[in-house]
Amino acid sequence: MEKFRGIQIRALERKGGEEALANILSQPLPKNKLAKVGDDLWLEEFTRKIFQCGFYWSVINKKWPGFREVFWDFNVSKLLMMPTEMLEQKSTDTRIVRNYTKVKTIPVNAAMIRFSAQDHADSFSQLIADWPSNDIINLWAWLKKNGARLGGNTGQYALRAMGKDTFILSRDVESYLRGHNHIDGGLNTKKSLNAAQVFFNEMQQQSGLSLQEISQTVSYSVGDNSVGFQ
Repeated sequence: MEKFRGIQIRALERKGGEEALANILSQPLPKNKLAKVGDDLWLEEFTRKIFQCGFYWSVINKKWPGFREVFWDFNVSKLLMMPTEMLEQKSTDTRIVRNYTKVKTIPVNAAMIRFSAQDHADSFSQLIADWPSNDIINLWAWLKKNGARLGGNTGQYALRAMGKDTFILSRDVESYLRGHNHIDGGLNTKKSLNAAQVFFNEMQQQSGLSLQEISQTVSYSVGDNSVGFQ
């Protein structure tokens, strides 16, 4: 296994030095702040990432004010009381991207946020905040099992956007893991996910950095030499 310092040096060389790399790395939220995030914000970000999947993100972001109007600022309590007929009506509103399959995820994920965490923590945010980073792949699995359309990269990107420390299996990270023989099968198989977790746990022990910083550093050490959401 390559040492983290070697990955970091390559990223430094590609991005123009320590200061340049530091400026494009980002930090997750502190645990105490993440635990206080409101339910409505979680539902909004899950929905945004679900709709961004398969679309240009800029298209969804441009329409997002319309989404917030149509779905009452993603108020979980209101949406849980919404009848199916109203949901169908809202799915045809021209202020949003009209995709009923994706719209149907909103009440499902609202229910997950409000109820699924009750046996594990005081709130959904507390559950997310308390989940250990050295087992982040099982948080991904939990979201996929209990929510709607939160598997694959969707849940990963949503967690990152909300401030949970997670690595992301972006194309560059996948390329690195395959190129260094950490994974050799399907990206989302149990074997590959476990191997990715082992790799990132080792890199975290070596560096003391967050999974987020490590994931971004790996991405910046390979692939196209550009800055983006890694």
